Amino acid sequence: MDGKKVWAPHPKEGYKLGKITDLGSENVVVETLSSPKEVLTVPYNRLFPSEEYDNKDVEDNCALMYLNEATLLNNIRLRYMKNAIYTYVANILIAVNPYFEVPKLYAKDTIKAYQGKSLGTMPPHVFAIGDKAYRDMKAFKASQAIIVSGESGSGKTETAKHIFKYLTENYGAHAGPIEQRIVESNPLLEGFGNAKTVRNNNSSRFGKFVEIHFDNRSLVTGGYISHYLLEKSRICVQSEGERNYHIFYRLCAGADAALRQKLGLVAPDQFRYLQIGALTDIQLDDVKDFRNVDKAMTDMGLADSEKQDIYSVVAGVLHLGNVNFEESGQAQGVVSVTPASRPSLDKAAQLLGVDPARLEESLITRITQAARGGAQGGIVRIALRLDEAASARDALAKAVYSRLFDYIVLRVNQALPFSGSQSYIGVLDIAGFEYFQRNSYEQFSINYCNEKLQQFFNERVLKEEQQLYQKEGLNVKKIEFSKLPKPSPETFTLEVYAKNKNHFRLAYPRKSKLKSHRELRDDEGFLIRHFAGAVCYHTDQFIEKNNDALHASLEAIVKQSSSGLVRSLFDDAAGAVGATVAADGSVRKAGGGGSKIGTGKLAFISVGSKFKAQLAQLMDKLRSTGTCFIRCIKPNVRMVDHLFEGADILSQLQCSGMASVLDLMQQGYPSRTKFDELYQLYKGRLPPQLSRLDPRLFCKLLFHALGLNENDFKFGISKVFFRPGKFAEFDQLLRSDPENIAALVAKVKSWLVRYRWRKAQYCTWEVVKLRRKIAWRREMLVKVQKTMRMWICVKKYRPRIRGLAKVQSLRNRLSSMNDIVGQLKADKDAAKKSVDTLIAEVDGVVKQIKSAQRMSYAEIDAIYSKLSAKFDASFAELKKRLEQQKVREEQERLRRIQEEMERERAKKADEERQRQQAEEEKRAKAELEERRRREEAERKKQEEADRKAAALLQKQMEEEAEANRKQSQDQEQERLDRELALRLASEDANQVEDLQGAGGGLTRGANVLQKRAQMGNSKYDLSKWKYAELRDTINTSCDLELLAACREEFQRRLKVYHEWKQKNKQRGAASGAAGAGGAGGKSEGSRAPQSVLENAVTVEGAVAAQRQLAGRIGEPGDPKSQRYFRIPFARPNELNRGTEADQHSGGLWWAHFDGRWIARQMEVQPGQPAVLLVAGVDDMSMCELGLEETGLPQKKGAEVTATEFDREWEKHGGAAVLKQHRAAVSSLFLKKNMK
Repeated sequence: MDGKKVWAPHPKEGYKLGKITDLGSENVVVETLSSPKEVLTVPYNRLFPSEEYDNKDVEDNCALMYLNEATLLNNIRLRYMKNAIYTYVANILIAVNPYFEVPKLYAKDTIKAYQGKSLGTMPPHVFAIGDKAYRDMKAFKASQAIIVSGESGSGKTETAKHIFKYLTENYGAHAGPIEQRIVESNPLLEGFGNAKTVRNNNSSRFGKFVEIHFDNRSLVTGGYISHYLLEKSRICVQSEGERNYHIFYRLCAGADAALRQKLGLVAPDQFRYLQIGALTDIQLDDVKDFRNVDKAMTDMGLADSEKQDIYSVVAGVLHLGNVNFEESGQAQGVVSVTPASRPSLDKAAQLLGVDPARLEESLITRITQAARGGAQGGIVRIALRLDEAASARDALAKAVYSRLFDYIVLRVNQALPFSGSQSYIGVLDIAGFEYFQRNSYEQFSINYCNEKLQQFFNERVLKEEQQLYQKEGLNVKKIEFSKLPKPSPETFTLEVYAKNKNHFRLAYPRKSKLKSHRELRDDEGFLIRHFAGAVCYHTDQFIEKNNDALHASLEAIVKQSSSGLVRSLFDDAAGAVGATVAADGSVRKAGGGGSKIGTGKLAFISVGSKFKAQLAQLMDKLRSTGTCFIRCIKPNVRMVDHLFEGADILSQLQCSGMASVLDLMQQGYPSRTKFDELYQLYKGRLPPQLSRLDPRLFCKLLFHALGLNENDFKFGISKVFFRPGKFAEFDQLLRSDPENIAALVAKVKSWLVRYRWRKAQYCTWEVVKLRRKIAWRREMLVKVQKTMRMWICVKKYRPRIRGLAKVQSLRNRLSSMNDIVGQLKADKDAAKKSVDTLIAEVDGVVKQIKSAQRMSYAEIDAIYSKLSAKFDASFAELKKRLEQQKVREEQERLRRIQEEMERERAKKADEERQRQQAEEEKRAKAELEERRRREEAERKKQEEADRKAAALLQKQMEEEAEANRKQSQDQEQERLDRELALRLASEDANQVEDLQGAGGGLTRGANVLQKRAQMGNSKYDLSKWKYAELRDTINTSCDLELLAACREEFQRRLKVYHEWKQKNKQRGAASGAAGAGGAGGKSEGSRAPQSVLENAVTVEGAVAAQRQLAGRIGEPGDPKSQRYFRIPFARPNELNRGTEADQHSGGLWWAHFDGRWIARQMEVQPGQPAVLLVAGVDDMSMCELGLEETGLPQKKGAEVTATEFDREWEKHGGAAVLKQHRAAVSSLFLKKNMK
């Protein structure tokens, strides 16, 4: 935001330079300068400030203004692009592999230029680290170690070579060609100890600690090579894309014809130990490299016969790997060598100098001693299983090759000159941290070693440094670093999880960031979070690669080999081959030699346990020496020059602990020396007045004399510490030049005189201050006396004054009590009397205090406390009465308010209910009226259409009647003619032709034909069903279609029945009924008002109306298809029917239609009980007409709401009627509502 440049993390370049464009609560938005359109969102703790001049590099990163990983990476990038591959972080050297020869970087002139120079006086270089180790060894009389670490391919081995060259060139010219011998031994050691891996074609698969020994004059006297942690599992098994040790391929490719025939060599893909991994590599020339190995053997002093023996052992290992086993058919579980691999067995036995039969027997069996040893026991031979035989073969191959490598290292050490040792400088070159797509036991072992080295780095550089600061009282801020756990390389995956349950560093493969790892099952691998990152290990070959068991019979036959070399490899008695004499005269193992194995069981000493033991020895040796660190960096994966992959380099820097070192160096003091040592350096040349000084005071005088900045050094309890980058000043102090020391002594004397003069001045000032202080104290004594007299007076009268003040304070509370008394309505006089009593007691206490001769404050306080308690009790009682009075009043007021609110709420609720009911009835009536108008309009349209159809039908019927009339006439004439013919025939006995069938029969009308057609189209033929069957089906069926058909047939039969009944009643009753039925009356026994029956439409009209209302009536049981009607009716008095006293009584007829048919019917007359009828119970007394036949929907004001009907129905006991006849009710709607 302020325009300053910052470093933001970038996934490819590590860090990119940019400017802040926006600030968030947790993140910052940065726009990169190289790509303005690229925007990065980063957290605050990952954002770092940039140097003012970001394109300027420094030799020591501690000289940067801002010490952080971003500026470290940028500084390394700037120097790398200028071919400056070395950079300091305090006294730690960072070396970036350039992948090309930098001109004059390692020339002899450069070597001489760094001789005797301190760190910081010359540009960063590996020579400077070598010289620092030499000077520390010389100054502290202690051996030194230079730990060269880094990833595979970062240049560790080359860096170690340059250190050897520097030490031997400067300090070992008289000791012979030690450096040349060490360099000449490299092809030999690399041939037997290096292999191709995925990331490096020449990766060291063993740890090499090369010691350059010095005598008491600090001159080179010899060299010694110790090796550690040879990767034995590679001999038998390799990962995909990797190779076995170089010597196997070089021997197969470079051996001449005679040697190939003697050793039985074929192509590498014919050997089992070589065909698993990659066979060739375009960057490796195996033929040329074999010649270099052969020449290196010669340079190391090996004769031709010795070389032939070594080649025979190597070839013997290859042939031994081709020996395969199978289960014999003689007995179950018995193993034998396959016939195809027997030539390989014979050749391996020949090259190793053993008997083939004994070798085969030892591979498929093992010997053990019986449980009862001694004279009663004996040797027992036990057959091995198929997998045990293969493990025994591989164990023998690994044992032979590993001991052969021990022998190679031994011969190299014998070739190095050596003539005693006072101390040494050792250079550790060991395989770096590895992680691939597939990681197996090899990567697990290498990474375990790197974990231990990183732990040593943390202890030596960070932990011990901070402990020293704390001990010396420098008060330097604590730097956090990771103390890593000890990884366990044991047994199977599930056991790993079980023994390290819930450990932070151990996780399942599904937690990996790589998809291929997440596909592994939990029992196929495990994930370890190393200091360099999380690595997922495949455990399918862990057991096989960790197996290093060699049983007694196998060791016995190789100890009896006819080959002197093979026999010496396993000769542990004198240690002539497996051990070598170290510089201090002690017997030292050259490598992972064998252990004594009894004649009993299988001696299982796993590869991991040996690896761990060797690593512990290495750590002990490193802890016993002073250390320097070189961090080698691999700039890119492709291993080409001038390609800087920032993200990968940043990861390497973080994994190497450089971030923690930066934090420590930013506020630390990497250089230091003891006060006594510095004082002893100058004591011999000091004058008497200076030689008696304290060493700490002398060092302080010396630093001031030199004019050093106080920020560049700090005094501890026993040592003086220097800031990073101040090695030149420190070196100047340690020089022993007499002229320089004399000049320094003169400066110290001058500064001491000035110091003492200033001290005398300070003493004079202190005397003056003391005199003034004495005078001031006298003045203060008078003030103290005055104050003391006042204090005595106050002490005498203060208790009474304070007691009176407290008692008088009680009077202030009387006013509050009087106010409460005034508010009381009950017992007011009694309360007033209690208050007056308290006033009288207060007056008595005041009088007592004033008149008493002697009264202590405690007595006054007791009287006050008692009186105050009375006041409190009275006040509380009055407050309690007042509160109770208020509570009673408030409760009464709330009760009245609550009653009023309840009345008001009930009134409003009743009004609201009435209003909603009125609105609902109004809305329903409006809807009914609107529907009636729509139906009326539709009815008129339909009537017009029906009228036209009726006219057409009438015309057709008239034409049909005319045709029928003519046909009847024709038939009548024909009948007469036939009768006449018959009479004539009877007279003359002639036969007459019967013509009646041709034209006989009645002609059917249109209505009859139409009705028959409708019955024919129906799905159900109900014409033969009984009335009771129809009734039961209506009450019980769930088939809606059948239910509708039965209902239709049921209502049709009711119509027919009522029509028949109407036609066949007595004539007098009919005339009387006709007379009484006028003006809307209701005849005796009729089911509906006469107006409804008279207005019933014709059959043709009913069909049309039914078609018109079909879409609006809906299905029975549907709430939307329920319609309610109310019309007035008049009925004659039954007692006076047909007389002059005949009177008419009026009432209301109510009807509820469920779909087309009536469900409930009700007749209400004043002064008489209401008549309630229900469909399914009273069908014979109810209206049998369909809704469309009654004409009710067209009657204005006839339709009412469901609420009105139900209210009237309930009023007259309709609920009880439905409950009584619940099982017989036929309306679907009523059935649903009664559930």
